[in-house]
Amino acid sequence: MSLKSEFAFFLIRSGAVRFGSFTLKSGRPSPYFVNLGVLADGEAASRLGGFYARALIEMGLLDSTDVLFGPSYKGIPIAVSTAVALFRDHGKSIRFAFNRKEAKGHGEGGLIVGSPLRDGDRVGILDDVMTTGKTKEEILDVLRSAAKVEIPYVLIAVDRLERGETDLCATGEFQQRYGIRVYSIATIEEIAEAASRSGIIPEGALSSIRSHLREYGGRRS
Repeated sequence: MSLKSEFAFFLIRSGAVRFGSFTLKSGRPSPYFVNLGVLADGEAASRLGGFYARALIEMGLLDSTDVLFGPSYKGIPIAVSTAVALFRDHGKSIRFAFNRKEAKGHGEGGLIVGSPLRDGDRVGILDDVMTTGKTKEEILDVLRSAAKVEIPYVLIAVDRLERGETDLCATGEFQQRYGIRVYSIATIEEIAEAASRSGIIPEGALSSIRSHLREYGGRRS
């Protein structure tokens, strides 16, 4: 089974992706809801890290990675579990780090926790989704103020494929603005397609998603 299909089944069966009728924070209606925050036990975290680790290897991203960075808060367990999975399953020991929301005035201080960032480090950003991209923009400032790092990519779990402020989707806008490629383990459409083929989502869910994306979806480039 492909990585995308396995990941789709994992997200749906764990409740991290749900299909139905939802209203997002923006007020926009949606036939699906993505929340990786429900993956909150050891088994789920271990499996999630395993999927990210496989994605990094299969997409050829690991070769351009010195540090895995998880933006607070949801990115923190992703970066840690991915680093663990890379060593456990693939024998690759990769440094990891994450950020505080506010700098400490004592102890080690600063905004970066985990591996110190060094000039020349290639830092891969791992997170759950990219709805607007604005939080990722803030992280770029945090990283570049810590050291002269390179940021070759962002890897997210699910690309919602929805428009940002232009006719591009949020990932496309981010790529265009910052020249940093955004990868996803799967898109919401790929997840729905895999689930539909296996009959594990409600009848009509795939057509509802495609209809939603025709109205609210954006170009990837």
